Amino acid sequence: MHGQVVQPQGPLQFLIPLVVFAVIFALRARRMSQLRPLKLERLWIVPTIYLALVAVTFVMTPPTPSGWLVSLGALVAGAGVGWQRGRLMAITVDPVTHQLNQKGSPLAMLLLFGIVAVKMIAQQEGGAMGFDAALVTDAALAFGLGMFTLTRIEMLVRARRMLATERHGIAA
Repeated sequence: MHGQVVQPQGPLQFLIPLVVFAVIFALRARRMSQLRPLKLERLWIVPTIYLALVAVTFVMTPPTPSGWLVSLGALVAGAGVGWQRGRLMAITVDPVTHQLNQKGSPLAMLLLFGIVAVKMIAQQEGGAMGFDAALVTDAALAFGLGMFTLTRIEMLVRARRMLATERHGIAA
């Protein structure tokens, strides 16, 4: 048994990653509940990095034709969820300095937690339920790309509108 990794079986196979994620979620949720500066010029960074990750993954292991269709559907669904998630982010403008601030929404974090949980369940139990793990992974990557991108776009559009209103008294 030298050099062999023993994987937990049964409920532990699902519970261990779930507990780890729950701890990370709790720590992140506490930090997200604090007001932080929102830098509009940096909103492009996460979607760009994630796009590069997805592109490299899809180039190295291209999806099947049906995988591309599922991934496209997941991208569109992720975009819808991302737009909603962006709307849930609290954005404020300081009336004196016009500094933008953001505060993460617990509901937005819970939404993210649910997405990760569904992905974990699909990957863990997918084979037994007839799911293709590669297809689930491709779809999850595409979903994440749509979600992260549209979250930032929605925040950018709303923050710019709020800034214009605050600076120039323009009706939103």
